[in-house]
Amino acid sequence: MMLIVLFEFGCLLVDALQEIATTMGSKYWTFNADACRIETVGLTKKQTKGSQANSDCDCNFENSTVCHVATLTLKGFSLPGLLPPQLVKLPYLRKIDFAYNYLNGTIPQEWASTKLTYISVLVNRLSGQIPKYLGHITTLTFLNLEGNQFSGIVPTELGNLVNLQTLMLSSNQLSGYLPETFSGLRILNDFRINDNNFIGTLPDWVQNWKKLTRLEMHSSGLEGPIPSNISLLNNLEELRISDTNGPYQEFPLLRNMTSLVRLVLRNCNISREIPAYIWSMKNLEMLDVSFNKLAGQLPSTIGAERLKFVFLTGNLLSGNVPRSILRDGSIVDLSYNNFTFQGPEKPDCQKNLNLNLNLYRSSSEENNLRGILPCLKNFKCPRYSNCMHINCGGSDIIVKDENNTNVLFEGDGSVEGGSAKYFRNEKSMWGFSSTGDFMDGFELQNTRYSVSLTSSNLSELYTTARISPLSLTYFHYCLENGIYTITLHFAEIKFTNDKGYTSLGRRIFDIYVQEKLVWKDFNIEHEAGMAQKRLVKQVDNVNVTSNVLEIRFYWAGKGTTRIPERGHYGPLISAVSVVSNFKPCTNSGTVRTIYIIAGVVGGICLTLFIVAILWWKRCLRGKRGRQKDLLGRDMQMRTFTFKQIKAATNDFDSAKKIGEGGFGPVYKGHLSDGSLIAVKQLSSNSKQGNREFLNEMGMITCLQHPNLVTLHGCCIERDQLLLVYEYMENNSLANALFGPENRINLDWPTRVKICTGIARGLAFLHEESRLKIVHRDIKATNVLLDGDLNPKISDFGLAKLYDEEKTHVSTKVAGTIGYMAPEYALLGHLTYKADVYSFGVVALEIVSGKKNSYVPSNACVSLLDWAYQLQQGGNLKELIDESLVSEINGKEAEVMVKVGLLCTNVSPSLRPTMSEVVSMLEGQTTVPDTKPEARYHALKI
Repeated sequence: MMLIVLFEFGCLLVDALQEIATTMGSKYWTFNADACRIETVGLTKKQTKGSQANSDCDCNFENSTVCHVATLTLKGFSLPGLLPPQLVKLPYLRKIDFAYNYLNGTIPQEWASTKLTYISVLVNRLSGQIPKYLGHITTLTFLNLEGNQFSGIVPTELGNLVNLQTLMLSSNQLSGYLPETFSGLRILNDFRINDNNFIGTLPDWVQNWKKLTRLEMHSSGLEGPIPSNISLLNNLEELRISDTNGPYQEFPLLRNMTSLVRLVLRNCNISREIPAYIWSMKNLEMLDVSFNKLAGQLPSTIGAERLKFVFLTGNLLSGNVPRSILRDGSIVDLSYNNFTFQGPEKPDCQKNLNLNLNLYRSSSEENNLRGILPCLKNFKCPRYSNCMHINCGGSDIIVKDENNTNVLFEGDGSVEGGSAKYFRNEKSMWGFSSTGDFMDGFELQNTRYSVSLTSSNLSELYTTARISPLSLTYFHYCLENGIYTITLHFAEIKFTNDKGYTSLGRRIFDIYVQEKLVWKDFNIEHEAGMAQKRLVKQVDNVNVTSNVLEIRFYWAGKGTTRIPERGHYGPLISAVSVVSNFKPCTNSGTVRTIYIIAGVVGGICLTLFIVAILWWKRCLRGKRGRQKDLLGRDMQMRTFTFKQIKAATNDFDSAKKIGEGGFGPVYKGHLSDGSLIAVKQLSSNSKQGNREFLNEMGMITCLQHPNLVTLHGCCIERDQLLLVYEYMENNSLANALFGPENRINLDWPTRVKICTGIARGLAFLHEESRLKIVHRDIKATNVLLDGDLNPKISDFGLAKLYDEEKTHVSTKVAGTIGYMAPEYALLGHLTYKADVYSFGVVALEIVSGKKNSYVPSNACVSLLDWAYQLQQGGNLKELIDESLVSEINGKEAEVMVKVGLLCTNVSPSLRPTMSEVVSMLEGQTTVPDTKPEARYHALKI
C-alpha cells in the first residue's frame, strides 16, 4: 500500500527536487524516492569532502502511508547557482540548510509563502538588501545569513518574526540602525551581528530579550557605551562585545549575569577597575577584557572555580600577580600591563608551572629589556645584532636574495602555539608573544597556531605561516640602535582562487611597528590581488632607539570567522626580515654579532670619503681599479649586479623612466621580491657625473633621517654606475606643484607638512648629523614625496662637508639658478646659510603654487622679487595659491610666507638656522619682523 502511494507522489517529488538542484547549480542529481534519500548531488559525481546531502521525510500522513520532505540539506558543495524558488513545491518543507556554497542573487520572494522554521545560507555570495518579505515567514525560529554580501539597512519587517530564537547577521555589509521592531523578538536567545557597519549604540530595548543566552557584537559598527540595562539579561551565557568606538566608560554592571560562561569585552574603552564580583562568578570559564584602560590590582583570591581562560592584555593593571590566578591547566595572558616586575624568584616565573602564562611587557620598566624579557632580573646584552630573518610557522630554510646570496630564515614552526604564548630564541635574540583563543573552533587550542599549504606554486617561504586569534608580536632585542628596513612577507594560504566557498574568506587585521599603526584593515588577498600569491610589504626608516624592535599584528574583529571552517580568523604572517640601513648583515643573513665601538659609523663614512677623494685625484686609476677598490671597501650598503638592475627596469625601458637626476635618468624598478626601487643611472664617460656619483654615494650612506631619501645600494660594474634608492610613489614636489593638470592635489595641511619636513631634513644635515653637510641644490625637484606625501630630500651629488670652525668655504659655484644665495652665486662663499636661502625660495613656491621663475609683470623678475614687492605694499595675501583660498589657515600661511622671506634675506647673518625655522613653522617661536631687502640678489641669480 505504501509503495503504491509513494509511486503516485514520487514523480512530483522527484521533479521538484530536480528543479531545486538544477537552480542551485548542481550538475549531478540522483534521488531515491522510495528511501527519501539523496544519492548523488554536486559538481562532480564523487561527493565533496566535508559536504552534507540529507533529506528527511515526514511520513506521519494518512496513517503513515504518505511521506513529505521536511528537511533538505545541501551543504559544502560550492554550488554556484541561485536560491531555488521551487521550494514552494514542497509545502511540508520546514528546514533548509544551504550553507557553504557559492550561491548568488538574493532570497526568492516565493519563500515568503512557505512555512519554513529553519533557514541557513551561511557562507554564500548572496547580495543586495535583505528582502522585506522575509518578515512574512513568521514560522521562522532560526535564520542564519552570516558570511554573505548583504548590504544596506536591516528591514523593520524582520521584527515580525516573533517566533525567532536565533538570528545571525555577522560578516555582511549591513549599515544603519538596528530596527526598533527587534524589541518585539522576545524569545530570541542567540543574536550575532559581528563584522558589519551598523551605527548608533546598543539600544535600551535589548532589555526585552530576557531569554537571550548569546550576544555577539565584534566590530559591529555600534558604538559604546554598553547600556546599563544589559544587566537585566540574566540568562546570558556568552556576552561578546569588542572593538567599539565611543566615550570611555566604567565596567558595565553585570552582577546579575550569574550564568555567564564566556565574557568578552575587548577594546571597548572601559576604564577604572574590574569589579570584584567578576572574580567570583561560578560558571565563568573565559574572561577577555584585553585592550582597554583597566587599572587597579587583581584580587588576592579568585573564587571563579571554572575560570580557565584569562586575557587581560593591553591594560594598566598594576601590583603583584596573585598566586590564585595561576591555576593548573589555565591560560593567562598578562602582557602589556603595569604589574610589578616579575623577577625569577616570583611564583609566576617558576618553570614547573602547569599552565600557559604570557608575561611579555607585563611590567612597566624604565629598562626596556626587562619588559620584553620577563623573569630575567639583570639581563645584559652579550652582543648586538643588526638583522633578523624569521620563517614564521615553518622550519629553518635558506633563501637566495637578489644578489644570489644565501640568507638563512630561522623557523619557529616547531614552537607549539597557545592562547597565551611567550617564546624566545635565546641564541638569536628574537621571539614572539601570541594572545587569544580561537573561539568556536573544532580543534583544541595549541594545535592551530601555524598553518601550511602542501601543494602550490609558492616558494617554501610562503607555504607556512603563523596565525593568531587576537594579537601576535614579533620582537628582536639587543638590536643595535639605528634606522632599519622591515620587510613583511605574506601569502593568503587558507583561502582559494576557485569558484568555491573557500574563496569567499576575508582576513582583515592591523599592523603596528614600534607601536605605530602602519596599516589599518590590512587584507592580504586584496593587496596581492588573489589568494595563494606572495605579497611583500616594506616599512622604511624604522627607528630603533632602545635596542628593541616590535612588530605587532592585531585582529580588530573584522573579516569572516567561518571560512574555510568555523573558528578561522586573525592575522597571518609568512616571514619577517629586518635589515639595518647603516650596516650589512653578515653570515648570509644569520644574526650578526657586533661589539659597539665608539665612533664606528663616523669612521666608516670618513673612510668612504677618503676613498672617493683619492679616486678623484687619480690615485685609483682605471675602470677595473675603480670597481675593485670601491667594492672592496666596507661601504655599508648593498651591492646589486647589473643583471639585477636590468631585470628590475625591464632593460631601462623608456616607459619606466620617471625623471632626470643630477647626473642621469631615473627609472622605476621591480625587484624579484616584489619591492619597488628607483634607479639613477650614470654614463661613466661623464667626469663631472663620476664625481657626483661618488659624492652622493658617500654622503647619503652616512645619513639616515625620515626626511632624507634612503639609498638601498649601488651597482659599479663594467662601464655602469648606478644608485638604487627607495621608490617614492608621488615623484617630486615640483611635479606635485607645477606638473600637468592631473598632478597631485596638495591641500594646505599637506603643504605645511611638506614644508616642515624639508626644514627638519635640513636641520639634521646642518646641525644634528655627525657630519655637517651643505646640500647646495635644494629645490622642489630635489624633494621627493612618498606614498603618504612625506617629503624626502634627494640628490646629494653637489653636497659638501662643512667645517663649523670656518666662516665659509670658497668653492666653485654649483647649483640651480634661482635658488642660489647671492653671496654664494656672486662670490663663491658657501655656508649652510646657502641652503637656508634655497629653502626660503621653496617655501614661497609651496605657499604660492608657482615656480620661482614665475613673472607676474614686467616690474619684477621672479616669484621672490614679486614676494618682496607684495611685502612692501602689505599685500602678501596675493602670494597665496588661489586654489587654497577656501581651506587655508591664514595664520599658518602668514608664518610660512614670512619664514620664506626671512630665509631669503640678502645678509646670511640675518637668516635663521634651520632648527629655528622648524620651531617657527611649528608655532613654538614667533617669526621676527624684517624689512624688505634690496632686490639685487633677486636678479636672475
